[in-house]
Amino acid sequence: MVRRFLLALLLLSSFAAAQNKRPFNFEDMMKLKRVAEPYLSPDGKWAAFGVTDVSLEENKKTNHIWIVPVTGGETKPLTNGKGEDGVRFSPDGKQILYISSADGSSQVWAQDFDSNSGTLTGQPRKLTTIATEASAALWSPDGKSILFVSGVYPDCKDEACNKARDEERAKSKVKAQVFTHLLYRHWNAYGDAKRSHLFIQPIAGGTPVDLTPGDHDVPPFSLGGQDQYAFSPEGQEIAYASNLDEVEATSTNTDIFVVPVSGGTPKKISTSPGADSTPMYSPDGKYIAFRSQSRGGYESDRFRLMLYERTTGKATELTQGFDRWVNTVVWSPDSKGLYFTADDKGEDPMYFVGLTGGPTQFLRGFNDGLALTPDGKTMVFDRMSVRFPNEIYAATYAGEKPVPCSKPGAMGTYCTAPKFVEKPLTHINAAVLDQVSMQPIEPYWFDGAEAAKVQGFVVKPPNFDARKKYPVKFLMHGGPQGAWGDDWSYRWNPELFAANGYVVIMVNPRGSTGYGQKFIDDINGDWGGRAYEDLMLGLDYAEKNYAYVDKDRECALGASYGGYMANWILGNTNRFKCIVSHDGMFNTESAFGTTEELWFNTWEFKGTPWTNRDLYRKWSPALKVTNFKTPTLVVHGQLDYRLDVSEGFQLFTSLQMMKVPSKMLYFPDEGHWVLKPQNSQLWWKTVTEWVDQWTGPAAKN
Repeated sequence: MVRRFLLALLLLSSFAAAQNKRPFNFEDMMKLKRVAEPYLSPDGKWAAFGVTDVSLEENKKTNHIWIVPVTGGETKPLTNGKGEDGVRFSPDGKQILYISSADGSSQVWAQDFDSNSGTLTGQPRKLTTIATEASAALWSPDGKSILFVSGVYPDCKDEACNKARDEERAKSKVKAQVFTHLLYRHWNAYGDAKRSHLFIQPIAGGTPVDLTPGDHDVPPFSLGGQDQYAFSPEGQEIAYASNLDEVEATSTNTDIFVVPVSGGTPKKISTSPGADSTPMYSPDGKYIAFRSQSRGGYESDRFRLMLYERTTGKATELTQGFDRWVNTVVWSPDSKGLYFTADDKGEDPMYFVGLTGGPTQFLRGFNDGLALTPDGKTMVFDRMSVRFPNEIYAATYAGEKPVPCSKPGAMGTYCTAPKFVEKPLTHINAAVLDQVSMQPIEPYWFDGAEAAKVQGFVVKPPNFDARKKYPVKFLMHGGPQGAWGDDWSYRWNPELFAANGYVVIMVNPRGSTGYGQKFIDDINGDWGGRAYEDLMLGLDYAEKNYAYVDKDRECALGASYGGYMANWILGNTNRFKCIVSHDGMFNTESAFGTTEELWFNTWEFKGTPWTNRDLYRKWSPALKVTNFKTPTLVVHGQLDYRLDVSEGFQLFTSLQMMKVPSKMLYFPDEGHWVLKPQNSQLWWKTVTEWVDQWTGPAAKN
């Protein structure tokens, strides 16, 4: 009896605590510290990682480096200057290097590190003074040199030439540019005639040496992820990725090259016509592992894990039969295999693969930033969820476990995979998150177009009451080769969308990652076909099976490809009370002429507008304008060069001419994403008010 009473009291206490929490709001989100991937000290005792502080009042973000013991303990700032990022420990563990603009120029700095206390000692030392600035530095294996990236003019032979050219451009009152090739602008900036190159320099000082001269970028442009270059363990060679194709705007063909640290002619070691990236030497120096795509011109082909044997030049795929994208990769310290993450059904689980192939999954969750201690017994990584942003985790090796084989057959149905026991190392954002109420993400499955199995997700509002009816925010992701899942976003955050009394529904239609390459490829040339059907059928399923969904108060919201789908919905259905279209493609033909990564449109629409005009016109929302009736908010940024601002202007003009209730939110200083804190605040306010206007309580009455 007493036990029952105590249990009831505990449940009542938990319920009261939940009720006392308030809904998550935008100001809460801006208070959260943004945690980056961990880097381990050579002795395996410490994990250092970047933390970004956001100041809404000052409208800026500042990076610092934090540290936590790998076994658990106090999490604390390691640096607290004007802004530091890109931490790396020296091979002997007695120093760290980082990038800072403390003196007004981005340069490489170093400082002594005490591994006993996990603190910095002495004064920071600036290692580089290069006029073209430095970023993304690595230590050489002997700790005597650093490798870093700098943007230089390819025709300049020395630093004096680069410096003079920069000064001349800065002083000139003429800002015009002359273009002679495509990709003259990219994502949110116009080219400045510079190329990123790899430089090596002794830490004692001296003149940096350009190891990758020429009119090409090393590393190639990337939106994030692991380093695209690495030192060999013996320190005599560099491996890097670069695209040497003549027309970069139509090519995804980055290759892996190796070059001696003393300089010389690079040697290409990859052969795929698609993208090869992320070279990583095995600790014993025998191999180079890298990610590879087999189809040229297709940025969303399956990322395979390749193994290159340095003595023989033989390359083999370790992930044959594994129908997922390989993401972050790290070698085991004994060089007998590799750990990696891969998208799978709304998560980013971990896998292990030996040198004979056959990946096995061993840890679920949305994981990234893998690192292993020297003994291989502890893995440190970052993890996020829809209910919390990145935190640092550790997982300790606890033997082997049976798992289904990725390549059944001679090996049998089951293989073995390492078993790790995980725990969080940091709780950096607990002070904010403990005050707010959030609901878990709930998956569901349904039959999509052509009876394919498709996954959707629901996030309920705070203090959810199953007896009530709730309006719906129907979110559509970008890409289209992207996915919703149990992860965190500072731009399209499901918890924040749900916080003011909405059910959030998200569907991963054809084209989404994490369900096999055929599922992804099914959207090629079919942008408004299967994917549109999947989305509508997924919403139909939720309306039919969840009594709390108010199907008469639904708003569809999407950005990038999701913005395209919002525009497509405008011309194909009137089921929604409102629409939000952010940076979406409106006119497929004009979008081809104003974008920059031409390989994308050429692949997705199977040619150019002059070689396959019928397909462009088949899937163009611009040709459905006479069907437009749904009130629509249009959002676009002037600096968006993936989907030019003219797409947003055309959409808004069409809505106004058709007398459809509409509004446009225009950002002159944002690109494809709204990143500045106060701009983000205005975005959320405008979107929230628009949806409330058409689906909120006032709209119901």
